[in-house]
Amino acid sequence: MNPLTDTVERDASLKTIGHISYLLHLIVAIGAVLPGAHASVLLLLVAFVIDIVKRGDAVGTWQESHFTWRIRTVVIAGALYLVTVPLWLLFLVPGWIAWTLISVWFLYRIARGWMNLNNNRAIEG
Repeated sequence: MNPLTDTVERDASLKTIGHISYLLHLIVAIGAVLPGAHASVLLLLVAFVIDIVKRGDAVGTWQESHFTWRIRTVVIAGALYLVTVPLWLLFLVPGWIAWTLISVWFLYRIARGWMNLNNNRAIEG
């Protein structure tokens, strides 16, 4: 076994997982921003579980930050959506504005992370 080959293969595998995860996040984020194009939260949960399960494989690599980034993004967005649910129940327009802002932030995080992944760079933040 060649340690260099193993490292290259691991990096490629982790990067593929990252692309899949970012793509699933993107589908959900676009669905949240565009009216009538809502993708299933199930896709987001699949990406979240993949990131949780494969995170340990990335420890010590530049890609570890991407797993943390995606996991934090989902947790924070989920919390923000839950906190703003009462706005939908009490006032339609403030709920719509809040969820649009959260969705745009979510989309920004995905784009920023995916660009760094494509450039083989860790994500700061």
